[in-house]
Amino acid sequence: MLVLLQLFALFLLVLLGFYVFVANPRSRAHQTFAAFIAFLALWTIKDIILWSFHGSSDAANWWAASSFIVSLLLQFALVIFAWVFPENARTPRRKAAVLFAPSLVLIPAAIFGLLWSEVGFTNNKFVIKLAPLAYVFVIYVYGVFAYGAVILYQKYLKYRGTQKGQQIGAILWAVIITGVLKTLANIVLPYFDHYELLPLSAIFVLPGVLIYAYAISNFKLFSLQTALDQFRLFPIAYKIALSIASVAIVSFVAFQIPIVYWAFQDGMTFEAWRKYLVFSVITALVPNLLLVLLIARTLSRPLKSITLAAVQVTKGGYGTEVDLRKSNDEIGVLAASFNEMSRKMATDIEQLRQLNEQLVRTEKLAAMGTLSAGVAHEVNNPLASISSLIQMMQAKPDLDESTKEKLVLISTQIHRITQVTKDMMDFARVRPAAKSLVGINEIVETALRLASFDKSFQKLQLEKDLAENLPETLADADQLQQVFLNLFLNARDAMPDGGKLQIASKQFADEIEIEIADTGNGINKTDLKKIFDPFFTTKTAGKGTGLGLAVCYGIITAHGGRIEASSNESNGTSFKIFLPTSKNK
Repeated sequence: MLVLLQLFALFLLVLLGFYVFVANPRSRAHQTFAAFIAFLALWTIKDIILWSFHGSSDAANWWAASSFIVSLLLQFALVIFAWVFPENARTPRRKAAVLFAPSLVLIPAAIFGLLWSEVGFTNNKFVIKLAPLAYVFVIYVYGVFAYGAVILYQKYLKYRGTQKGQQIGAILWAVIITGVLKTLANIVLPYFDHYELLPLSAIFVLPGVLIYAYAISNFKLFSLQTALDQFRLFPIAYKIALSIASVAIVSFVAFQIPIVYWAFQDGMTFEAWRKYLVFSVITALVPNLLLVLLIARTLSRPLKSITLAAVQVTKGGYGTEVDLRKSNDEIGVLAASFNEMSRKMATDIEQLRQLNEQLVRTEKLAAMGTLSAGVAHEVNNPLASISSLIQMMQAKPDLDESTKEKLVLISTQIHRITQVTKDMMDFARVRPAAKSLVGINEIVETALRLASFDKSFQKLQLEKDLAENLPETLADADQLQQVFLNLFLNARDAMPDGGKLQIASKQFADEIEIEIADTGNGINKTDLKKIFDPFFTTKTAGKGTGLGLAVCYGIITAHGGRIEASSNESNGTSFKIFLPTSKNK
């Protein structure tokens, strides 16, 4: 019965320490708690060996030495915890060196048996006779214990009234409970030659340890939500530990027990030991290979996939994603985060590319505007003189018909040049926008009415899908009307024999989207990148100056919006205009 209780205590200690440590392995408090649990586990193991497997006259020098040393290490862990909790502070090295210095003498004294004159079993009765140095050791242990308790109490006073204060208060209760029970079982009763509770000292520690763990885990150790969170985020350390424990238990039941039974069924002879050792080594390969397979499947393969994807990203494959089975451990979180990062990177780079194109186009517009103004000014002056001379020549009464026709032709070409220079001046002229709150649908309808006076435009099949209750935008209605009218007339020119013109408006997040799509000849991908450049046109010679879309681009960007062109499904062209709502300006 005793060994079962001790094994239960050992199992609970290891499970609790592992659980708390993995919950936050970077926390110094959790690290110190794990060290504390490790020392308690050593204490329990030595008690199991001594109290469950001793002979009637066995010496117990090793047990006494380990008891003194482990008890001192437990107090060291308590003091370090008091230093670092709850601030996650660093251990003060100088204080630690001064406080722990006596252990350099006392620990070797315990190892060499200078703390007792006799320890062990006599006629199956436990006997221990301590030397005077042992009392010095015990006083030092309790001094370190008291020092750690005082630090915790001072921090309790500092944080009283807060959650940290509640945590420290609970830990103080755990320290007091553990100290009282351990003192009773290990010091007081043995002093009066009563050793009945000495084998149970490891079990007496459990209540304090549970309170200790409960406190440093923010009082969530036993909550259902914490258990669900741990199940949802199942760390790799848990998986590996579970795999190792499962393989160890299965291999012990499946291999070790049958091998022991088969090897020693005829007694513990040399041949029996030879069989046991040989077949134990052989069967040990199976669980080890299984462990390698599980660890490789858990760690190596997914990490290799993430590494290859990262290499692809470094080579310019932005947007590359890791194709892994979804898991709830660190690698699963890493893979999901990597995929999100790669997608975000691809999106950001595409946005940077678009912004760069917009900046280059804006610079082109500014440069071409300056050039256009200069060219138009220089051309208009001599052109006006030529036009005046032509008019004077046409006023002469004695001109023949051939000369009159030539003068009319010259006048027509002069008018054409004048129109081009006028377009250039309009392109170059920066007119401040008279912005006010306007409705997009009303501006679209006005532009459509103006375009409908054109006979060619009347041949088009018009489809409208204008969303109701669109928010207003702060804009210059005349300039936006110019943009829409230009796009409508461009669609007319793209469908000389008739076609379908679709106009739609809708709200998308904090923007208003207007789409104008035609079923004309469309624009190839190469030209789509240049259609907003000044003087670029896809129309035949003499039917366009290439400034209309450049002007539209300038107006829309000046309103804080953007305009995009693409080929639609019917091989025509689709223009999308995005304008911010009045709330977003």
